[in-house]
Amino acid sequence: MPRLNYKHLRYFWTVAKAGGIARACERLHLTPQTISGQLSAFEAALGHKLFARAGRRLELTEAGRMVLGYADDMFAVGEELEEALRHRGGSLPQLFKVGVADSVSKSVAYRLLEPAVFLPGALRVVCREGKLASLMADLAIHRLDLVIADAPMPASMSVRGFNHLLGECGLTFFAVPALARRYRGRFPHCLDGAPLLLQGEEAAVRPGLMQWFESIAVRPKVVGEFDDGALMTAFGKAGTGIFAVPSAIAAEVRQQYGVRALGSTDAVTDRFYAISVERRLTHPAVLAISSAARTELFSKRRGSRHSAPE
Repeated sequence: MPRLNYKHLRYFWTVAKAGGIARACERLHLTPQTISGQLSAFEAALGHKLFARAGRRLELTEAGRMVLGYADDMFAVGEELEEALRHRGGSLPQLFKVGVADSVSKSVAYRLLEPAVFLPGALRVVCREGKLASLMADLAIHRLDLVIADAPMPASMSVRGFNHLLGECGLTFFAVPALARRYRGRFPHCLDGAPLLLQGEEAAVRPGLMQWFESIAVRPKVVGEFDDGALMTAFGKAGTGIFAVPSAIAAEVRQQYGVRALGSTDAVTDRFYAISVERRLTHPAVLAISSAARTELFSKRRGSRHSAPE
């Protein structure tokens, strides 16, 4: 295999980040013909197709996604080098690379990572989102320092990793005021027949949620399923349906989106884990995350299994 052409790698990386050749042309100040030719030469040299055409769009192939991951790391190191040269004599920020499973609420992820961001000293938090299996593969080869997930690492994975429970909480159900008035009543039975926005199949909380509905003979009308919790919340804010979030961020969701709580339950539990290659947590950023999760984010638990809004 010929030596890697870094100019071609830069062109590929720019196209992938820009979302297409046209936008990459604007950033690189090159013609579409030039970039297309360079990409073809790069693919030929690697022996793999990096893009597949889907209509008028380019989508990354499996090989393309792998190359992009390495390119991200390589160009990040290049930026660190440039920064070090600009600030000679100063301290270089230490990278703390975290993978966040895409089934984890963005608000929960932020609240968990916030203590690491504000640690004293030069630390830069780098977040990557993706499927748990992909993130675990990156953790195994030390491209990530930590993975935050809503489920422990599957036993079937041949990856040396350790699960550290950060905390757990119940669920709180929200709706816009008009929808909340329409389905007000004794919780949780007021959810029977109500339009519901549901977490995607990969969310660890979903099976327990469905079993709970079955056990209390409540059958909401599922009007949408979402792998991305932020998108589900956006649909909920628009009044499309009732949605459930981890109770640990209920106050934040109420204030940010102007929605009303129909009720909460601890019968369904959302758990959050830090997965690392360390049996004992020693990294200062990870210790800060774990400590804040226990003492702040997940410190308050409701005493009853079901409760109406306060």
